[in-house]
Amino acid sequence: VLHIDLAITGCSDSDGVDMYGLDGEEMWYADFNKGEGVVALPPFADPFTFPGHYEGAVGNQGVCKANLATSIKAYKNPEEKI
Repeated sequence: VLHIDLAITGCSDSDGVDMYGLDGEEMWYADFNKGEGVVALPPFADPFTFPGHYEGAVGNQGVCKANLATSIKAYKNPEEKI
């Protein structure tokens, strides 16, 4: 059986996202406001856990924000063309 696995990590100056999906469905995401990982599966799905994923997501945000700051400095924060 072929499955499509998806992981998204992103950030901005004020926000961040970390999400895992499978076959077009969101399975887990990091809620940085609440400080926890959220399993986004429906109640009838087989139980699934993501141990350590929230802590990894927090670490990924640190890396993302450091890379963002480096890119802004390197590219002198050009204005977006309309």
